[in-house]
Amino acid sequence: MHHFSLLDLSPVPEGDTIATALSNTVKLAQTAEASGYHRFWLAEHHNIPGIASAATSVVIGHVAGATQTIRVGAGGVMLPNHAPLVIAEQFGTLATLYPDRIDLGLGRAPGTDMPTARALRRHMAPEDSFPQDVQELIGYLGDPPAGAQVQAVPGAGTHVPVWILGSSLYGAQLAAYLGLPYAFASHFAPAMLEQALETYRATFRPSATLAKPYAMMAAGVCAAETDAEAEYLRSSQILSFARMRTGRPGRLPRPTHDLSEVPPAVMGQVNQMLGCSANGSRETVKRQLATLIDTFKPDELMVTGMIHDHAARIRSFQIAGEVLAELQAQSQAA
Repeated sequence: MHHFSLLDLSPVPEGDTIATALSNTVKLAQTAEASGYHRFWLAEHHNIPGIASAATSVVIGHVAGATQTIRVGAGGVMLPNHAPLVIAEQFGTLATLYPDRIDLGLGRAPGTDMPTARALRRHMAPEDSFPQDVQELIGYLGDPPAGAQVQAVPGAGTHVPVWILGSSLYGAQLAAYLGLPYAFASHFAPAMLEQALETYRATFRPSATLAKPYAMMAAGVCAAETDAEAEYLRSSQILSFARMRTGRPGRLPRPTHDLSEVPPAVMGQVNQMLGCSANGSRETVKRQLATLIDTFKPDELMVTGMIHDHAARIRSFQIAGEVLAELQAQSQAA
């Protein structure tokens, strides 16, 4: 494992405001930087009351301006919602303001429900143009050919690193074909993780961007002083996922010792979705993360987790950072 990183969704806790959620994101990014995390990524979601990172490039700029060295990026931008030129201009601007610190992860899903996707795109095209859009976007970020009629200004020549994100074999195949780094969303869709990584590594074609495959996996984390405390804190995320699965999305619930509102069938689905995770005391989290790293051998591990209390969330990622630094050192020494 070369690096460890952090994914944030700017969760909006029950009883708090969106402004507070965005302020918390900045404080978390500063904590991540101090704790040795390599990247701090934000994700595009729309029409979800508990997530404040919809205007992803805006939040990235806000975070980059409040930090010094950590890479900041999108994990990811849902490219079908946008014209490639617009994203090239946005991330070209970010890369100009914060040189060598900006990443652009691209996803194919809408990041929302279909009515909202229609509101974002205005006209839903029946064909899948994602591979062509990715290549068009990369072209705008590269060196423009002589006489190019359309250029991204800013953007052209910035060569912002582009990642392909995915939770199925599609993204793995595309990333391998284009010779791009690949990130798998195993923090909420772990079922095809092993097969996707195998596909990506086996079919990777070297490119001007990348000589050999570079794979990132994501894992949930909830660390606390004791296993019991971590289990209690994690109940917020379990409730959030359960309510979303049953059509009742909202702000991040307060933690509880009583999860009886979640039907057994839904709890089974949630446990499956959140199966790629490490939860508990420092020792427990270290053991579980070590198992994930040993099993899947990622080049990079990105952790994420939603905890209602901001101080507890900060502490969770501090503990995880300490553990991951130790595991990184062990991995590099092996």
